[in-house]
Amino acid sequence: MRQRLSSEPDRYRGRRRVPTPPRSRYAAVVTTAFVGAGVVALGAGALPDAKSVSPSVLDELKAASTLSQDAAARAEAADRASRDSTRAGADDTSEPEVWLLPLQGYDFSSPYGMRWGKLHTGVDLVAPEGTPYVAIHDGTVTKAGWFGGYGYTVIVQHPDGSEAIYGHSSAVSVREGQQVKAGDQLGLVGNTGHSYGSHLHLEIHVKGEPLDPVPWLQDRGVDIQLQVEAIYSEVAAS
Repeated sequence: MRQRLSSEPDRYRGRRRVPTPPRSRYAAVVTTAFVGAGVVALGAGALPDAKSVSPSVLDELKAASTLSQDAAARAEAADRASRDSTRAGADDTSEPEVWLLPLQGYDFSSPYGMRWGKLHTGVDLVAPEGTPYVAIHDGTVTKAGWFGGYGYTVIVQHPDGSEAIYGHSSAVSVREGQQVKAGDQLGLVGNTGHSYGSHLHLEIHVKGEPLDPVPWLQDRGVDIQLQVEAIYSEVAAS
């Protein structure tokens, strides 16, 4: 190695080595490899003065520097995308839809269908008067009070537009406009309106038309005849 003369200025005096950030390590490796290749090509133990370096070598070093910057930019972009993906996954707090039985310990009677020459538009669940009943699904209370032959009634509209009608209550526990969740108490089983004994009358309406609650609820994990509920269930595709 050539000895440095005392009169020769120290080109590196006063400079400090800057720690390489973790995200630039890939760029540093690439740069080191290209610079090392340039040194070997020159066949010298130390880098010569810039004036003695051929233009082609300088072009190679510049290209290596550009490549290293591109690699660092790609690494930064990949790291940012990974962080964004992780954050999006953390923000995703959606839960499966919840469908429940309206009450427990009842006798299933009077199914949906023709009865006494007339369509019975729901199902009757016989239970002692005063038994609490709950919302089968999330929704908005659109009716809470007297409703003609249904007696004291609660109607809940679900997010998908369907409605559940809970009739013949002895009392209601909610008010119109209230938001409820599946399992929230709506009222008490009773014998009001056109009723022949204490029971909960449950109807399901879709687009304003009554449907048989049994298969409709089965599609949502609830078997109202067998009194079985799948607390977390996805709505079956129509």
